[in-house]
Amino acid sequence: MKKVTKAIIPAAGYGTRFLPQTKAMPKEMLPVVDKPVIQYVVEEAVASGIEDIIIVTGPSKRAIEDHFDRTYDLEYFLEKAGKSEKLEEIRRIANLANFVYIRQKGPYGNAGPVLSARHLIGEDEPFAVLWGDEFIYSKPPRLKQLIDVHEKHGYSVISGVRIEEKRDVEKYGISKIERIDNIDNNVFKILDIIEKPQPDKAPSNLATHGAYVFTPSIFKYLDELKPGRGGELWLVEAVSSMLKKETILVAEIKNAKYYDTGDKLGYLKAVIDFALVHPEFGGAVSTYIEEAVKKTKGS
Repeated sequence: MKKVTKAIIPAAGYGTRFLPQTKAMPKEMLPVVDKPVIQYVVEEAVASGIEDIIIVTGPSKRAIEDHFDRTYDLEYFLEKAGKSEKLEEIRRIANLANFVYIRQKGPYGNAGPVLSARHLIGEDEPFAVLWGDEFIYSKPPRLKQLIDVHEKHGYSVISGVRIEEKRDVEKYGISKIERIDNIDNNVFKILDIIEKPQPDKAPSNLATHGAYVFTPSIFKYLDELKPGRGGELWLVEAVSSMLKKETILVAEIKNAKYYDTGDKLGYLKAVIDFALVHPEFGGAVSTYIEEAVKKTKGS
């Protein structure tokens, strides 16, 4: 079985929920304290054994390419200024992986970027897909957990997160699942995926989204897609077709905290959580938040 060494990161969307901020800045480049969102995604992939990062971009996304490239004038400035730690950090970013950038030429929808990157994936090569505007903080990394399941069982695997608040299941694709004998207790067979169900009709509280390890047969189902919602092509519809003929597993991610940084509240939660544990000023942030809450309650 071939190892998973390539990851596709779709990053072509406009980020309309964050306008006007995203008019000139890609939503994937929004900072979570001192790193952009997409760097957390890339670092997760690299920590999971990924060597080649394929980022599918669109107009006004040049900042992503610049971020993961060498910046010689900045390096020269930092070297002359004696800022060796900063110099080492920006050089490390450029050397995280082999980066490939391609433009999404359409069709649109979140299946489009995967199809756009098809020519970079071998015919018998499994690969990963990670969204560029959300991430999960977990140990071991979420993608590493998926790759381990794939290498053990040979099937496509999707990440799963339990939705604690019942009313929130209508925001996600929810899996209908069954347990399989002689398999880890956090891994299930997916029977169906229900997109944004009403809470009383949800088949479980296990949301499947955010990270995927696919066998190359997924492209057969992507090729058969017809335009769906909004006249676009959606990955979940290809997965649903695949489910009818092949086994797909969902791995409930262990020790995980999910951040939907494509959503304003989710983004703010990520900023607060990472600021609170920042080694330079986490304590000061905690004190400030406590004082701000007291003032708000007293006003």
